[in-house]
Formats: sequence, C-alpha cells, structure tokens
Amino acid sequence: MLPPTAVTLLLLSSLFYSSISFPFDTAYHIDCGSSTTGTDKFNTTWLSDRYASAGSNGIVSEPLNFELFHEKTLRYFPISSGKKNCYTFPEIRPGRYYLRVFTVYDNYDGKSHPPSFDLSVEGTVVFSWRSPWEEELSRYGAYSDLIFFTSDGDADVCLYSIATDPPVIGSIELIQIDPESYDPVLTGNQSSILVNYGRLTCGSNQWGPGLSNDTDVFGRAWQSDATFRSKNSVGIKSVSAVRNVVNTDTSPNYFPAKLYESAVTLTGTGNLEYSFPVDAKLDYLVWLHFAEIDVSVNEKGKRVFDVIINEENVTRIDIFREVGGFAAHSYHHVAKNLSVNNLVVKLVPVVGSPLICGLENYAIVPADVMTVPEQAAAMQALKESLRIPERMGWNGDPCAPTTWDAWEGVTCHLNKDNALAIFQIDLASQGLKGYISDKIVLLTNLVSLNLSSNSLGGTLPIGLVQHSLKKLDLSNNQIIGSIPDSLTSSNLLLVILNGNKLEGQVPEELYSIGVHGGAIDLSGNKGLCGVPSLPDCPLFWKNGGLSNGGKIAVGISCGVVFLLAAVITFICIRRRRNDYDFGLPQELMSLAAKRNKYQRQKSLMALEMESQHAKGFIPSYNYN
Repeated sequence: MLPPTAVTLLLLSSLFYSSISFPFDTAYHIDCGSSTTGTDKFNTTWLSDRYASAGSNGIVSEPLNFELFHEKTLRYFPISSGKKNCYTFPEIRPGRYYLRVFTVYDNYDGKSHPPSFDLSVEGTVVFSWRSPWEEELSRYGAYSDLIFFTSDGDADVCLYSIATDPPVIGSIELIQIDPESYDPVLTGNQSSILVNYGRLTCGSNQWGPGLSNDTDVFGRAWQSDATFRSKNSVGIKSVSAVRNVVNTDTSPNYFPAKLYESAVTLTGTGNLEYSFPVDAKLDYLVWLHFAEIDVSVNEKGKRVFDVIINEENVTRIDIFREVGGFAAHSYHHVAKNLSVNNLVVKLVPVVGSPLICGLENYAIVPADVMTVPEQAAAMQALKESLRIPERMGWNGDPCAPTTWDAWEGVTCHLNKDNALAIFQIDLASQGLKGYISDKIVLLTNLVSLNLSSNSLGGTLPIGLVQHSLKKLDLSNNQIIGSIPDSLTSSNLLLVILNGNKLEGQVPEELYSIGVHGGAIDLSGNKGLCGVPSLPDCPLFWKNGGLSNGGKIAVGISCGVVFLLAAVITFICIRRRRNDYDFGLPQELMSLAAKRNKYQRQKSLMALEMESQHAKGFIPSYNYN
C-alpha cells in the first residue's frame, strides 16, 4: 500500500506538559542522518541518529527547501548493509504506541532515482514506496503515521530493499499512548495495526504539533479537511466556538480541545460529504468528532443528521441531545472489507444542516505472524556468537514479515501454533569466526543445520541436536572437544563433522547412523577414536578423559588402598596400646618406686664386695 500523504508536521516535546494529566512518558524523536542532538523552535528535542542496525548519513540536495532541521538529513541503507535494516527501540514497556516517520528523497544521491522499499512495524508491512515517486513527494517528503501494540520489550521498525534500492528515512518518532485508545476490542486489540489514511480538522487551517503551539498529547498531526471534501458539498460555512468546549483531553483518547473549537456546516440543504482514497479488501475505522458550537442550536432536535459510510446508514446524530452545547462528542464505526478504493462519508440532513469538527480514518491492518519468541531470542544469540556479517541483514524478526525473505540462509515455516519457527539454517562458506551458542537448543523445529567451511571454534553444545534435527553439517571448522552423547539422536540421517579438532571416544549410537542407511563422516579429527576407521581408544579412556569404566576402576582402586591403609593403621594402634598404654593405682606405683630404690642400693653393695674380693681383702664382721 502507498503511504498516505500528510502535511509536514512536527511533534512538540511540550505535549507532555499540558494542563491535563497524561500518565505515559515514553517518547523518542530521532533525527535520522544527524550526528548531533538539537532543539527546534517549538522546544522539541531531536536526538542524534541512533538505534539503527546499519546505514549511512545523507543530506537532501536542496536543504534550503526545508525549514525544519530534522527534515534536512536522512539515513540510507545501501545493499552492502543487507536487504533488511531496522531501528530497534530498546526496553520499551508493553503497550500501545504512536509512530510517525518522515520520508524524503530529494535526489540526495544525485541519481534521480527514488528507491523502492517497504517499511514494517513489529513484523507487519505498513508502508510501501515504489519508484518513481510523485514529484512533490520525492522533493518535499511526507509524513506517515500509525498506532500499534508491542509486548516483547522492544519495538522494531524495519526497512526492506526492493531489488538493490537503498531505503531512506528522514525522521522517526515513537510515543506511548493509552492502551485503551481507539477501541482496541473493536479493532482487534493486539492483532492489528491502525494505519492513518486521513486525520482532519474542520473549519480551520491545518494545525498541530510543529506548526503551532497547539498540543496533542498523542503527537497526532491534524490537517485541513478542505482537500478531502467532495465536490458534492456546496455552501460550506465555517463555525468557531465563542467559549470553551468541555469534555476534551479525556482518557483514553485525549482528543485536543482545539479540535472542537472549529467546525463546518452548510448554508444550504445539501449533504456534507468527504472522500478518502483507500486500499480495497481492508477494514477501516472511521472516527467522527462533533461539538455543538453554534449558539443558535440550543436544544435537542434543532440539528439532526444521518451518517452514511459507503452507502450504509450507520447512525443518526443529534449533538445537543447527546451532550448539550459546547461539549465534545465522538462516534466511531468500522467499515468492513471495502471492495472499492474510496471511502465516502456523508452527513445527510434530517433537521437543519449537518455539522462536524473532525474526522479520522484508519486502515485496520492485520498483524502478521511473528517468530516464536524463544526461537527469535535464540537466533539473536546465534547472530552474536557466529559473528554474522552486516551484509547478511540479520535484523529484526528472523522470519517476519512473511511477505519478505527470512534472514539470509534461514528458512521458516508455520508451526502447529500458527507461529513462525526456524526450519533450516544454511550458512556454509560465509567466513564465520565465532562459535555455536548454547541457545541453539531453543530451535526445537530445526530440521537442517549447515555451518560447514567456516572458521568456527568452541565446543559442540550439549543440547545441539533436537528431536527434529535430521541433517547436521559442521565440517571444515575449528571445533574442539568431544562429541556429546546428545548427538546420538535417532532421527539424524546425516552427520558430517570431518575436518575439525574433535577428540575422545565416538558414541557407538552415533556411528550406527551410517549402519542404518544414513551418512556419517568423522574423518580429519585426529583425536577421535573408538569406531571403525578410527583408532582404538586407550583403556578406560573416553572423550578426552576417563570413561565410566575407568572412573569405576579408579574408584575401586582408591577404595582398596584406603582400606589397606585403614587396616595397617588399626594394627599399629592396637600394638602401641598393648606395650605402653596401661595405668596402675597410685599406691602400687609408690611401692614399686620404693622397691626399685632398694634394689638399686643392694646392687651397688654387691658390686663393692666383688671389687674388694678381687683385691684380696676380706672384710670381717663383728656380730657382738
């Protein structure tokens, strides 16, 4: 679909400081292509270019044609950056957001060839540009906006190159809004995106953020209704409020007070009619705004009219009966499955002339299916661990939008839960120099993995093989370590691991793949052993270490040694106790000590007598 052309409008940063209390504070204003942060005359701070996956800075060829500085620069994405490039806003709270982008070419590259490309939000294509552009659009650019929901912690705005054209973007704004705005139940809640096909203020010149100090807390740009009025509307009369209109700026839509301060009506008795160019086969949300600001209409029944949308009479309106005078009133309707390229809104008089303050028309674009969140996270981890080069364009959702090609080398299919799942990865000969992330175990639908002929290192993840995997080719890399037992999946039909630095014993179950009709190649791994065509493994040795049997043998040996040591220690302790370890009562110890003293004295006397006897001296003893 072509982006709806809107006037050049700028978002005020002061919109969050209005008199009403707006409970959401997340807002980004990115000046694409700019290396500096600046503040415009309306006090909006535009951040220097950030959050882009790749690309280069550019400047429009005639900057003087653009009054606003954030429109003078742009970012473009050459094909060397890959076909898919994204702005990813990090740490975004789950909720509803308003997005507006400014797109301009203005022959910035001197080639006089506006590019063809698509733009997606959260995996759904919302805008398409096709060369050649209209002259005014190409030279001055245009704003496009929408409302979407995100719940995954970030917001992806991606551009996809058609052929080899480099996509371009001038600015991008993201603002959190009330999650209950614009009747999410009626419009599909999280299952749809509301793409703006016209947002009109009636009875006044175009106004809104960037053109005046009038604020809209959502950042919506309101343009004059004049160009959308049908030629069938004659006798147009503008009406302005002479006092304040109440019930504006209220949740959940926070429609600005200025919207209800002017209106158009008719001086005659004809119909008031508007026509919006649209795309067929979509549903459209039409939102109508009223306020009885004509002081002459001061009671119910004085102004009554029917609302007819594409020939269907959808409601009858009596503004004063609904809310009284000088009070805001809105009505909305969904026109389903249009078969034509125009949406026509007619206000047909019943009593008096119809009156309207504003109109909005949104295409209800069904949200495209996205990759299973766990698998998307796994692919992001693989992107980092494999060091995927920028040229491959691994950005945003791996599989969505479904109208685009998946990431280069990746094939996706719908799973049983109607979500996109990774089916095949083929990155052979891509110059990869990283390793295989453990997160690959989350790819539970992967059937074929080919990372051959790169320079990948590291070890094989323990959970590399899922039940679904049938073909595995990691040949001619620098992978080290052993082959994990988890690789012995009964569903594997092809295992090619030759030309690596694997070591250890090959699981017998893995080798049986070749026996049962599959193919297996483990050659060129000098450290592998244990199956035919490979050397026998050392006794008790497996996968670069002790086998289970070896560990048991070592354990038994250690147990025997410990037992022998315990027995020897026990015997020694017993022997020490028998020789020395005794105790006697104190009295017996004292008697023994005296006896020993007596025996020593007696022995000394005997020695002396023997000595004298040897000298011939015989002592005499007198017994008298």
